[in-house]
Amino acid sequence: MENNKLTFQSLRTWLFPCAMSISIATFAQDNKSLPDKVHHAEPLYNDLVRDLGARKGEKEFNVGADIKKMHSADEYGYLMEYEFAPIDRLGLEAETDFAYSKSHMTNVSSSNQLERLRLSSQYSFYVSKKQATTLAVGYTQIFNFVDGGTAFNPFFIAAKNLNSNWHALVYTGPELAYHYASSKTDMTWQMNTSFHYTIPQTDHFIGVEVNQEISSAGIETVLHPQIKLGLSNQLAIGMAVGLPISGHAKALSSFWRLIYQL
Repeated sequence: MENNKLTFQSLRTWLFPCAMSISIATFAQDNKSLPDKVHHAEPLYNDLVRDLGARKGEKEFNVGADIKKMHSADEYGYLMEYEFAPIDRLGLEAETDFAYSKSHMTNVSSSNQLERLRLSSQYSFYVSKKQATTLAVGYTQIFNFVDGGTAFNPFFIAAKNLNSNWHALVYTGPELAYHYASSKTDMTWQMNTSFHYTIPQTDHFIGVEVNQEISSAGIETVLHPQIKLGLSNQLAIGMAVGLPISGHAKALSSFWRLIYQL
C-alpha cells in the first residue's frame, strides 16, 4: 500500500506540470495563430468599416446623431450601423441614415425618414507591427432614397502610429453619384485626414479630423475636433464639433457616437 501511495503521488507530481505545460502550449499556439493587428485610433465622424486589421468574429454596433444649426432651420441626422468581420482582415458594414428638420420660420417639422442606406466592405492588405502601419482598400455602395439615386465610393486608407500614443490616418477616394431622374453623374473626391493622441493605459483619445470634399464647385473643408471616452472594455462614447473652414457650409454642427463592441 505504501508503494502504491508513493507511486500515485509521483504520478500526480509528474502529471500536474505536464498538464500545465500542455495548457500553456495550447494557449500560446492559439495566440500565435491570431493575425497581426496594429491598434490605430479610429476617427469618429468619418469612421471606418471595421478596425484596420480586423480579426474574424469581431462585431460592433454604433448609433450616432448629427445636429446642425442653420439660419432657417435645424437639421438632425441619425445613424445606426452594424459592423462585423467574417474572416481575418475583412470588415463588412450596413448603415442606415435618417433625417429630420425643424424650420425656424414656420415652426414646421419634417417627419423622420430613411435618407440613405450604406453597404460597405474593407480589407486590410498590409499590416506591419514593426512599422506600426496598416494599409486597406474598401468600397461603399450608397442608396439615396430622398434624392433618388445611388453612389459608388471606392476608397483607400493608410494609417501610421507615430509612436505608441500618436496616430495619423488618411482616408481618400472618389464618390460617383448617379441620379435616376436626370441620368446624370456627379463626382466628388473625398480627402479625410485625422490625428489623435491616445491617453496611455486607457481607451480615451483626443484629436481632430479634417474632412474635405473636392468637386467642380470647389473645396469644402470642415474640421471636427473630437474626444472619445472608453467607458468599459465594450462601451465607448465619442463627441465632435464641426467647424466649417471653406466652401458653402457655414453652420456649426455637433456629432456624437455611441460604440458597443459585441
